[in-house]
Amino acid sequence: MTPPAGHWFEPIGETLGSAYLRYSFTRGTEQEVDALIDMLGLDTAHTILDVGCGPGRHSHELARRGYTVHGIDITQRFVDLAREHAPDGATFERADARTWRADEPFDVVIALCQGAFGLAGGPDSAGPDPDLDLLATVVANLRPGGRLALSAFSAYFQVRHLPEGDEFDAATAVHSEVMTIKDEDGNDHRARGYTTVMTPRELRLMADAVGLDVDGVYSVRPGRYGPHPPTIETEEFLLLATRRGGFSE
Repeated sequence: MTPPAGHWFEPIGETLGSAYLRYSFTRGTEQEVDALIDMLGLDTAHTILDVGCGPGRHSHELARRGYTVHGIDITQRFVDLAREHAPDGATFERADARTWRADEPFDVVIALCQGAFGLAGGPDSAGPDPDLDLLATVVANLRPGGRLALSAFSAYFQVRHLPEGDEFDAATAVHSEVMTIKDEDGNDHRARGYTTVMTPRELRLMADAVGLDVDGVYSVRPGRYGPHPPTIETEEFLLLATRRGGFSE
């Protein structure tokens, strides 16, 4: 399905391109995949959907270890980069996670580093809770009994460490910032981003609302994934959950 035009993140992703992988938060991929394999009990027989896959760093790492992964992202440049360097077992498609449906559900869904979830708010959002709507769509691509791993920015951390000049909407929990990003040639560009931040309680309630049983909510940082109890001093939370209904072949 062709993504609808106009999502605020698309021009940011197109500008970043391969420069996205120069940012420090992308350098912990191997550790993150190690932790996910352990925490989710992954087996190479499992099919995996990577939502908001970006240039494909998690998908590539999983495929190199023998997993079959399909990545979707709304940014065409990211999809092109992911395809260009894809190992066997990894495929990619430009798609909007808010509307995309798989022909067959997956055994595992990952949505990491604000892979669509948390980015549904902003100037083009629709509905009373666009991230909840997005989560419901993501879960629809997961088999009953399948596992979900999803990361979200911490509302606690964001409010405690709000940079000067940034905006935070207490009614919607949307953090708005003007960023300086670099393109593939190293040129600077100014862009505004919108991120909805979460608490563990919200993640649990949202998971329950879309038919997920929560296995845990943990505090994580890029390259430091693990079953760490939630705190107010870490940037992200990681939700692990199982779709209700029992595994269906």
